[in-house]
Amino acid sequence: MEFVVFKPKITQDFILSKINQETIMEYYTGLNINSKKLMLSPFRSDNHVTVAFYKSKSGVLYLHDFATNEHINCFNAVMRLFNCNYYQALDIIAKDFGLTEGNHPKISQIKKVAELKESESSKIQVQIKDYTENELKWWKSFGISRKTLKKYHVFSLQHVFLNGELKFTSSLQCPIYGYYFGKDKNSEEKWKIYFPMRTEFRFLNNTNKKLLQGYKQLPKTGDLLVISKSMKDIMAMHEFNIPAVAPNSETLFINDKQLEEFKQRFKHILVIYDHDKTGLHNMWLIRKQHPELNYFYMPWYLSKDFTDSIKLVGVDNMKEYVNEFMSNYKFK
Repeated sequence: MEFVVFKPKITQDFILSKINQETIMEYYTGLNINSKKLMLSPFRSDNHVTVAFYKSKSGVLYLHDFATNEHINCFNAVMRLFNCNYYQALDIIAKDFGLTEGNHPKISQIKKVAELKESESSKIQVQIKDYTENELKWWKSFGISRKTLKKYHVFSLQHVFLNGELKFTSSLQCPIYGYYFGKDKNSEEKWKIYFPMRTEFRFLNNTNKKLLQGYKQLPKTGDLLVISKSMKDIMAMHEFNIPAVAPNSETLFINDKQLEEFKQRFKHILVIYDHDKTGLHNMWLIRKQHPELNYFYMPWYLSKDFTDSIKLVGVDNMKEYVNEFMSNYKFK
C-alpha cells in the first residue's frame, strides 16, 4: 500500500497556529519585544534608537518606528529583512521553524517568546520654550506666521523626553518643533516631533496612523478642501485661506469614513502631494482608488511642495500663482 503524505498549505493562519507572532518577530529582528525602551531599527544602519513594540486592539503585534512612523508586523518584517514578497516570507518562516521541508536551523535554537500584552505607545514629554527670532524668521520664510503656529498648536521645544529619559535638546544648529494633538483617553499627550535640519529621520511621534493633521482647525463647510502631506503645507495654505488636512504619513491616505464626511462638507476636494518620485507614486495609487477627486502637483518651475515654492518665489508671487490657479483649474 502506498501512503500519500499531504504537505500543509503554508498560510499565515497555519503558521500562527504553530508559533506565535512574538517568537517570529524576536527571532528575525533580534530585538527584545518586552523592552520598555526604544531600540535601534533592524532594517537600516542608524545610531538613533527609534523603534518599540506594541500590540493592537485586534491582537496584531507591531514594530513601530517612530522615526518613519511605520507599523510593521512579523510577516512584513521578514519581507523587509529578506527583500522578498509576502508568500516568500511565509515559506521562509515555515522552513526556518521546521513547519515544512527545507533548510532550517535546529528547533532547539529557537527561543519561544511569551505573548506581548497590549500596551500603550511610548510616552513623549517635552519642555516648551519661547520662539527665538531666528525660529520665527525660518517659519516666515514659508509664509507661516506666529499666529498660525499658535492656531495649529506648534511649539518650539527645549527638551524631548522618551519614556522619562532625556533624549533630545534643541540647539541653534538643530532646533526642535513639536506638533501637539492633545491627550488620548488615558491622558497621555500625543506629539509629533519635527527636526527640520536633519536630512533623514526628521520626525518622531507617538500618534497613531488614524491621525488627521489640521482636522480640528477646519471650517464647518467650504468650496475647497486640500488633502496635503504635511503640517507645514497645511499651515502655509491656511495663510492663503485654503483649508487643508494631511494624513499622518505621506504613504497613508484618509479613510473612507473621513472622505465621505469631507464630501458632505466641501464642494471640491483637491489632493496635492510632492512633485517627486514618492509623492507622484502615492498620488497615482490614491487616484486609482478615488478617481472622483481632483489631483495636482507643483509645476517644475516652482518646487516639489507648497511651502518650498513659497520660499523659492516669495509670498506675493505665490499669491499670484494661487489666484491664477483658482481661476483656471477645472474642478470636478
